[in-house]
Amino acid sequence: MLLLGLGAPGCVSPSMQSDLARVRELTHMPLPPQLAVARDEGTGFPEEVRQWLQQPLTAEAAVRIALLNNRELRASLRDLGVARGQLLQAGVLPNPAVEVELRQQEDPGLPFEPQAEVRVEYGLTQAVLSVARARAAQRELEAARYRTAAFVVELGYTVRAAYYAFQAAQQRVAIATQALDAFAAARDASQALFEAGNIPELDAATQDAAYESARATVAQLELEVLERREQLQRLLGLHGEATAWTVTETLPRMAEQEPALENLERKALTASLELAETQHRLEGAAQRAGLTSVEGWLPDVSVGVIAERKSPVAPAHGEWEWGGVIHFTVPLFDRRQGTRSASEAEFDALMERYQGMAIDVRSAAREARNRVLSTYLRARQYQQVLLPARQRVMRQTMLQYNAMQIGVFQVLQVRREQLDTELAYVDLLREYWTAHAALEALLAGRRTGAPLGPGSGASLAGGTEAGGH
Repeated sequence: MLLLGLGAPGCVSPSMQSDLARVRELTHMPLPPQLAVARDEGTGFPEEVRQWLQQPLTAEAAVRIALLNNRELRASLRDLGVARGQLLQAGVLPNPAVEVELRQQEDPGLPFEPQAEVRVEYGLTQAVLSVARARAAQRELEAARYRTAAFVVELGYTVRAAYYAFQAAQQRVAIATQALDAFAAARDASQALFEAGNIPELDAATQDAAYESARATVAQLELEVLERREQLQRLLGLHGEATAWTVTETLPRMAEQEPALENLERKALTASLELAETQHRLEGAAQRAGLTSVEGWLPDVSVGVIAERKSPVAPAHGEWEWGGVIHFTVPLFDRRQGTRSASEAEFDALMERYQGMAIDVRSAAREARNRVLSTYLRARQYQQVLLPARQRVMRQTMLQYNAMQIGVFQVLQVRREQLDTELAYVDLLREYWTAHAALEALLAGRRTGAPLGPGSGASLAGGTEAGGH
């Protein structure tokens, strides 16, 4: 066991590359090796980021920029060094204790020549237990890697949700601007008719108030575009000249077929990084509890060597005499009862949380399925039924208007209703893609909006809501 203890510290790599490779393996996401290297803002952005920013961003390109450039992600990867350092320290062997004692001979008439005694002691018990401590710390390091992997998955979801929200905000402004043009046309027509004496002043004032209200709505939507852009900007970690990026104008259309959602609960449980993290923490807590139990009954044994140089009057003057010593404690009173009780309580609490987390993951899988299906069916209803119906109504209205059966105000009202339907469709489309991104994150191992486990101060910037619409 002592030989194992000697070899344990050498098995741990101090490099961050091993942690990064493990997180990449857990997430199946393209984490670049540059994340292991500290980067100063004075050096500018990586070349890959500049290339992606030169063309309209897609959702996947935005995620790749965030994986390379998000400062909170870089910090969370470096937080793994805390657990790695604890593992290194847990496997380090104890230092030997050295005691040197100098004594003058008893006869003051003899010339000064002190006696010397040297003691070297080493704690065998602590050396043996360092193996078990390193094994428990290894579980904590693996749990920290799973926690960081969960953060990576959630960052990908949050970037996609912010991207879709920004796209939808841009699309809503474009539609609202068209509606504003319709309100302006109605206002101008009513003003001309009022000046000609064909309509009362109340009708003209009503159209003017409607136009001003639409202007306020467009201004509010323009502010929403700016806010959504800055939310995405923070997630991407961009500043300065790099903030002049653009995205594709419209949200992507949905697939014609409904998404396949079979065995979703089982897949979510199997992929859950949260459950895997808690499982490793459970194993570490169990090993610490066992280690505490062993420390309670195992004596603290130290062995040593004594070397003593004889006095000048001794027969073996000037020679060294050697001997050995063994020290040990008798565990009569302090058998680590309180520490053992605390470790067992920690294990029981983690077990309860593990069971509750499994229930939550199943519920999240059902919730994600319901949200995706509901938004898909509603958006498809708008796409295949409501929008074509509004277009037919508009065509028939124009025919009636050309036949002088209805007035311009009825035409403009139908146009505004058509634009309102398009606005609702954009909201549903954004809600669907956000729900789809949340489902992908769940199947990648992370419930969106779930708190990260202890030991991580990571938080996602931007304030993007975690649940869609």
